[in-house]
Amino acid sequence: MKTAVVTDSTAYIPKELRDKLNIHMIPLSVIFGAETYREEIDITADDFYEEVKTKDLPTTSQPPIGEFVELFEQLSKEYDAVISIHLSSAISGTFQGAVAAGEMVDSIKVYPFDTEISAMVQGFYALEAAEMANEGKDPEEIISRLSEMKNTTRAYFLADDLSHLQRGGRLSGAQAFIGSLLQVKPLLHFVDKKIVPFEKIRTRKKAWNRIVDLLGEDAKSGEAYRAVVIHAKREKEAKEWKADLEAKYPNVEFSISYFGPVIGTHLGEGSMGMGWYKK
Repeated sequence: MKTAVVTDSTAYIPKELRDKLNIHMIPLSVIFGAETYREEIDITADDFYEEVKTKDLPTTSQPPIGEFVELFEQLSKEYDAVISIHLSSAISGTFQGAVAAGEMVDSIKVYPFDTEISAMVQGFYALEAAEMANEGKDPEEIISRLSEMKNTTRAYFLADDLSHLQRGGRLSGAQAFIGSLLQVKPLLHFVDKKIVPFEKIRTRKKAWNRIVDLLGEDAKSGEAYRAVVIHAKREKEAKEWKADLEAKYPNVEFSISYFGPVIGTHLGEGSMGMGWYKK
């Protein structure tokens, strides 16, 4: 059985890597007034962060079900099944869109998968699925491995500018004002598919060190892990942190990714994060 792998744009997998592993991508969009931009296609992360400086915070939009149907029907010409891997169903209707489209298409068997997370940590699931699909593994075996990954997958994020969370309705104005005065950096993570506070920490450096400590608790076992440092237009800082971490944890394979337009709408420029799982 030949299996295709689909994910959405919020996985932020570089195009060259998607092409290499034959991962198909369906985009979410950001909407500035009357202008709609498909992320990873019409607008880059850097362009997005420049736009946000001078415009109202955009809204975000999931892919239309029709785009899923069209993609699945196209894939059915070459594949027997498709595993469709998406960001948490509690923060977007994208996963439900894949489910609905899969029920509308008879020519290919669709296996929708809710990662319950987002950004490149979501991307890890797509990479793992693609590697297995390219080895000829069947869809049930791939889904089983993805479900197993959830047991060791962790992700933590810190928002540098509380105003984005406040503007997007994730934080009250008073909390944002007081938090900014006190330099509070809310450390966020996913619980039951939703983004919730993990801890409130006074400074950016302490917040990052806390994430590193959490990684250390898992990595101290010496087992092989895959981890990613994620940034919102802070590539230099991400590279420095990655170099420090590689020296500290030789059993962990590190990479760098970014928060693109859709996730960046809610977290804002300067946000950082890290996620990992046991290989």
